[in-house]
Amino acid sequence: KPEESVKFFVNILGMTETGREGDSVYLKAYDDYERHSLKLTASKFPGVGHIAFRARSPQALDRRVAALKGSGLDIGWSDGDLAHGPAFVFQDPDGHRHELYYETQWYQAPLELKPALKNQSQRFPGRGVNIRRLDHWNALAADIEANRKFFEEYLGFRLTEQIVLDDGTEAAMWMTCTNKSYDFAYTRDHTGSKGRFHHITFAANS
Repeated sequence: KPEESVKFFVNILGMTETGREGDSVYLKAYDDYERHSLKLTASKFPGVGHIAFRARSPQALDRRVAALKGSGLDIGWSDGDLAHGPAFVFQDPDGHRHELYYETQWYQAPLELKPALKNQSQRFPGRGVNIRRLDHWNALAADIEANRKFFEEYLGFRLTEQIVLDDGTEAAMWMTCTNKSYDFAYTRDHTGSKGRFHHITFAANS
């Protein structure tokens, strides 16, 4: 039930609701600077609608879009979403849907959530788990190697760790585009299915 899910994210995980549109609720982890961290949409089945990456500049976005066009995996531009501008939509070789965008809306905390320090976007919520930020996500894939090469060649991600079986088959990969050890992971789907999702992980204060 949508409202029960929202209550879980707000009361148990400590996230802040920052908007609603249609069947979707937008939620923010307290240490994120953008208006929202997660879009939660009512659905009959569990899964991920898309993963969105923000480019570091308009020029970086243009370079990645130019690389993706003609790859056979590009879908095209969308008008964007609540609090962020136009996004370029594409899919990886396994069929997971992704978006790239640059224009965004920074979170403006209401008076009761304003932080004491200027380098913070929101005061510590002191509620539930107190999610600080999204940490990483994990998807399942039928062909790990194809997805690794795609993220390296078209999006500039770096491989930081992988599992390679004795026969040379790539069974898992961990990749990053930041100073973290990894931003996402893919593990081989033992069913051979495509486009399935495994989990998303949040970072909390230790």
